[in-house]
Amino acid sequence: MAVAFACGGCGLGPGPGTHNVTLTVTRGFGSRTIASITRRNVPGSETVMRMLERSLRISTRYGGGFVESLDGFGPSASSIDWFYYVNGVQAPIGAASTSVHPGDRIWWDLHDWRVAESIPAVVGSFPEPFVDGIGGKRYPVTVQCGPGVGAACKRVTSVLDAAHVPAAPQVLGAGSGSDTLTVVVGTWAQLRPEVVAQLIAQGPSASGVYARFRAGGASLQLLGPAGEVVRTLGADAGLVAATAEQSSVPTWVVTGTDNAGVAAAARAFNASALRDHFALAVDGSAQLPIPLDPLR
Repeated sequence: MAVAFACGGCGLGPGPGTHNVTLTVTRGFGSRTIASITRRNVPGSETVMRMLERSLRISTRYGGGFVESLDGFGPSASSIDWFYYVNGVQAPIGAASTSVHPGDRIWWDLHDWRVAESIPAVVGSFPEPFVDGIGGKRYPVTVQCGPGVGAACKRVTSVLDAAHVPAAPQVLGAGSGSDTLTVVVGTWAQLRPEVVAQLIAQGPSASGVYARFRAGGASLQLLGPAGEVVRTLGADAGLVAATAEQSSVPTWVVTGTDNAGVAAAARAFNASALRDHFALAVDGSAQLPIPLDPLR
C-alpha cells in the first residue's frame, strides 16, 4: 500500500530548489477536499514528507512509519488509509524517500482500500504526467486511435498540444514500448484486445478503475467504493481512466460504448473536467466521477 513511511533525516541537505509544486489533500477518492496548496518555491532536496510537514498539521503512527492524520482527518476504520500520488502515479516508495521535482502535483487521498489495495494511476492531476513526467523524467507520448474516432483523437491531441506536449499519432494496437506514455482512443469493442483493456476488465482489484464494460462494450457499469454496481450506462457513455501494469508507466484510455461515447470522453479530456477524480465516466453531457457515490 502506498502509505507514507517516515524516515529520519531523509530529504535533508542543500540543493538548487524547485518551483510550482502543488499539494492536494482529499478524502473519499477525491470527493471532498481537505487542502489545496501551491508552493512557488520549494527548498532544495525537498521530499514529499517534508513538504507535507511544512504545509499541514500531521500525525503519524507506528513510530512515525505511517501517516495517521492530516489537518485532523484520519482513518475511521481499519480498511481506510492515506495513499499518495505524484503526477497521477501511485508512489512506489515512502513519502520520506520521494523527492519533489519542478511542477510536481502531489495528491494525498484518504480512502477505503478493501476493493483495490493498489490504484496504479489516476487522472485527476491532468495534464500530468504528460507535462512534467514521473520522478522528474519526461516520457514520449503517443495517441493510438481506433477506426472511426478521428475527431475524438484530434481533440485529445489538440489538448496535449495546448499543454506543450508533442504526441505522436499511431494506429490502435501499434505498440509504443514500456517507456512511453500512451493514450488509447476508441470504442471499448475496439480496445478489448489491448493489454490496458484486459487489465480494466479484471476489475478494480487489478486496475484500480471502478468501472467495467459489459455486453461486448455496449454497456458501462459504474462501481461504488465497495465495488458494487451503482449505475449502468448504455449508448453515448464514455470513460476516461488510467492504469498501469506493475511498474510500467501508465496508459490512459479515452473510450466509450460507441463512437458518441468516445466523443463525449474526449470532450472530458481536460484539466477542468478531470481535476481530483480517480477516473471519470460521462453519460452524454453528465460527468460522473468514479468510484461513484451510491447516493449520487
